Amino acid sequence: MNKRQPNPVDIHVGGRLRMRRMLVGMSQEKLGESLGLTFQQVQKYEKGTNRIGASRLYNISQILSVPVNFFFENIPDDEGVANKFGFAENSSDNFAYDFMNSAEGFQLGQAFSMIKDVRIRRRIIDLVRSLSDNKDYSVGNK
Repeated sequence: MNKRQPNPVDIHVGGRLRMRRMLVGMSQEKLGESLGLTFQQVQKYEKGTNRIGASRLYNISQILSVPVNFFFENIPDDEGVANKFGFAENSSDNFAYDFMNSAEGFQLGQAFSMIKDVRIRRRIIDLVRSLSDNKDYSVGNK
């Protein structure tokens, strides 16, 4: 592994940190203050550039109200990492994680969940499907 490239596990844990922080509506600055860090350090954690130590990960889990294992859920199976550590998931299920971990996916999911009318939500799904290049929907087909 290249010393300059972040470890895939660190990238995954950082992505889960970012996703949870955003879900609870907390800024990087606020999380940093709670941990006695700068927002730049939180950014480095979220990108996987810097590893999060065990005690700090525990503190983060307390602040964000999730168990520590939350940060390891849905870990990708890159080069056997997931299988090696017993975190294997069906790689076809990772699309949901990847989508929700993107800024657009998070914003879309947040806005979509606020729509109360089931008929409108179904129409939005139909619209997105019609705009998609991939017409093969293996998940949630009608």
